[in-house]
Amino acid sequence: MTAVSPPPVSDLSAHLGFWLRAVSNHVSQAFAGKLDGKGVTVAEWALLRTLYGKPPTPPSHLAAEMGMSRGAITKLADRLIGKSLVLRQASAHDGRAQTLALSPQGVGLVPELAALADRNDSEFFGQLSAEERATLERLLKRMVEQSAMHRMPLA
Repeated sequence: MTAVSPPPVSDLSAHLGFWLRAVSNHVSQAFAGKLDGKGVTVAEWALLRTLYGKPPTPPSHLAAEMGMSRGAITKLADRLIGKSLVLRQASAHDGRAQTLALSPQGVGLVPELAALADRNDSEFFGQLSAEERATLERLLKRMVEQSAMHRMPLA
């Protein structure tokens, strides 16, 4: 019996997605580790940052802005309320509706977490020149916009 050779296929590393995933995994895992030291997940950080500087906001508005379901926002908010970082209040316009806002503790924590995000970016992308970094950012943003990738990258 003669052995049939399988057809040639491209190597894993021949795909841009492979390299993008390799960078993304390392950047994301390092940032998640930094946040873990502060008792916050990446998804929680994203909600905290989205609420920062905003008046009390309905969960439905946050869900639309972040590209998440209202149920996912509620779960995140419940965890952050449990950590005393977010407050749930009755809407000033409709007593049946609720809004979410940062607690004073949450307001104080966001700049500290933003500094961790900035440091993480510097650690991974600081090796690029300003021009290279601007080009990478422009290309990635264009891909996101052209492909209508509206969901916030949280995992």
